[in-house]
Amino acid sequence: MRIISGIYKGKRLSAPKNLPVRPTTDFAKEGLFNILNSRIDFEGISVLDLCAGTGNISLEFASREASLVTSVDQDRGCINFIRKTAEELNFNQIRVIRGDIFSVVKKSLGEYDVIFADPPFGIKGSKELPDEIIKSTLLKQDGIFIMEHPKDINYEQHENLVLTRKFGNVHFSLFQH
Repeated sequence: MRIISGIYKGKRLSAPKNLPVRPTTDFAKEGLFNILNSRIDFEGISVLDLCAGTGNISLEFASREASLVTSVDQDRGCINFIRKTAEELNFNQIRVIRGDIFSVVKKSLGEYDVIFADPPFGIKGSKELPDEIIKSTLLKQDGIFIMEHPKDINYEQHENLVLTRKFGNVHFSLFQH
């Protein structure tokens, strides 16, 4: 895994092999951030990364100078890796929380410009996650919610869908209020 752009552009990171993750590929991440480049000024934004895993997406936003990145994951090994990596790179803006995605969405952690979620494919309740995020107080009124999901989940009829893009086996759907 590597950081694609920003202050740590090209930096390679190696996560422990024993983490229970399915990291977003560099190809898919690069495609997603190409889409976001035309929609977001990354400097100074707040980001919530749900099911952060290795912190791949969190680190990318931090490298692009987001002012706050909250990384949430349930796995202790993932949390420890994100903390260690953020510390090594002096990313003081990364806040790490250990917790379940669905209980975190119900909490008031503040408002975010961007929320990214990459729940384990097939996890119960993930299909309804866009509705939960939109009705929560987490997403700013002009914010973007990005859902990484498999091809068998289709949001084409969702009233808040802005676009869906496919990169390999990964789909990203973007939602706004």
